[in-house]
Amino acid sequence: MEGKKKKRKNWIGNSMSANIIISIASLQALFGVVTAFIGLWSFTNAFKVEYAESTYHMADTASMLVNADNLDAYLNGELPEEYERTYSILERYCIKIHVSIVYVIRVDQSDYGRFTSVFNCVDNEVDNTNYTPWELGFKRDTTNDEYRRKYKAIYEEGSPYETIYRIKTTDGQHPHVTTMVPVRNSNDEVVGILCMQRPARELAEARILYIRNVIISNIILAFIACCFAIWYFRRRIVKPIRKVSKEAIRFSREKTIGEGLENVSRFQVLDDLATSLDNMENDMVTYMDDLTRVAAMKQRIETEMSLAARIQEDMLPREYPAFTDRKDFEVFGSMNPAKEVGGDFFHHFLLDDTHLCLMIADVSGKGVPAALTMMAAMITLTNIAQTGKGPAEILAASNDAINAHNRSEMFITVWLGILDLTTGVLTAANAGHEYPTIYHEGGQFELVKDKHGLVIGAMDGLKYKEYTLELKPGSKLFVYTDGVPEATNRSEELFGTDRMLVALNEEPTAGPQKILANVRKHIDDFVGDAEQFDDLTMLCVEYRGPQNV
Repeated sequence: MEGKKKKRKNWIGNSMSANIIISIASLQALFGVVTAFIGLWSFTNAFKVEYAESTYHMADTASMLVNADNLDAYLNGELPEEYERTYSILERYCIKIHVSIVYVIRVDQSDYGRFTSVFNCVDNEVDNTNYTPWELGFKRDTTNDEYRRKYKAIYEEGSPYETIYRIKTTDGQHPHVTTMVPVRNSNDEVVGILCMQRPARELAEARILYIRNVIISNIILAFIACCFAIWYFRRRIVKPIRKVSKEAIRFSREKTIGEGLENVSRFQVLDDLATSLDNMENDMVTYMDDLTRVAAMKQRIETEMSLAARIQEDMLPREYPAFTDRKDFEVFGSMNPAKEVGGDFFHHFLLDDTHLCLMIADVSGKGVPAALTMMAAMITLTNIAQTGKGPAEILAASNDAINAHNRSEMFITVWLGILDLTTGVLTAANAGHEYPTIYHEGGQFELVKDKHGLVIGAMDGLKYKEYTLELKPGSKLFVYTDGVPEATNRSEELFGTDRMLVALNEEPTAGPQKILANVRKHIDDFVGDAEQFDDLTMLCVEYRGPQNV
């Protein structure tokens, strides 16, 4: 008995037929639920519209039974015979058209917060209610703001009618709709409102009937679909696939060529699958050794590349927040290579207690050559920066050092700046790198179009010019490599510096980490699923002033 249960469980879990049938049934059920909700929503809205319009016509007819010129006389106790006659007509009309209440009121137009009853006819038998008719002249506060808006629309906005739905009630009343129409005197002035409350049980009953019919229909359709799927898929698809599967399992176990699978199915795709399996068996036997050797080589390369990526990642700052003991600045950087390893790098380090060195660079090329050059350049720039030279001298000395061992003729764009943390003065030099951007408190990020020197590695003896920027408390500096503005979508459009500035200025007062996250999000949204062709490297620093040290 336990064996049969286990076998049945395995069949449900592993059988293609069972999974296809379950999928069809699930999709049918999901489709049924979705269509039922959409249909119910559409049906309810259409029913409510029809209910409102038909009730409006009944209420409009009832309003014509009232002599609007005499409402004040009725309220003053005049014309009692005419009042009783009109009341009787409205009462009979209420019973005739099967509504719960027909009433006429005079609304206080100062704020529509109160009204006075003129006529109030009730038929409690229609909906098994227990309403008590209001006496002539009965005064009452308006029920809620919704009623106030409806009254105002009729009195002041010329609305022909207004409807309030109470399909789900919480005060013990039955579901109903209340339609209001203007009561006009002989001068076509609105002097009152006739309200008609109509039971909405037909809507509830119709909704229940609709849901029941949908459920029954879906059960029947699901049963038919499952029966057809059981017959069709087992006969036309599952059996041929099972035959091909058995041959594939046999080959994977024995690694020998078996009998041919010609004409296994009437479907071309399955017949092609069988033919492909036959061809694969022949090819696999021939190339098994080559594939094993290639796989081993690929595994070794992947391991080496992974190790290279880890070494490169370890060279870059990666512990954030950095400089946790400093309150006068905050810095954050990120580098996302286009391949396993990249040629971009950034660095930030304190030269002493009052000077912060910032650098960002982009090595020409991609992959391992760029990564090796990147590591050599980063070490060279860092070491020379720690000798106390200015940015221009650092770039010049680094260029000479790198050029001395640059037989591969790789070149590097570099932006390097030294921030005086006591004054906020940033001294920088640019070796062919992208323009930096700066933000001052109360403003927006803007490009700083500095003068570029020649890239590092181009030739010996280059000289670079320095410039200064004044950072005030709250100012931020954002630098980046060309992978940011040159990010490309599937339409081959560039992200560009304009879009970059939009991303920066989305939250210019945010911290450096958030600013980099905003830029990356904008790039990802723009690029979509297009391949990343260049490294994306960004660095942002916020200067907070010496008083916070």
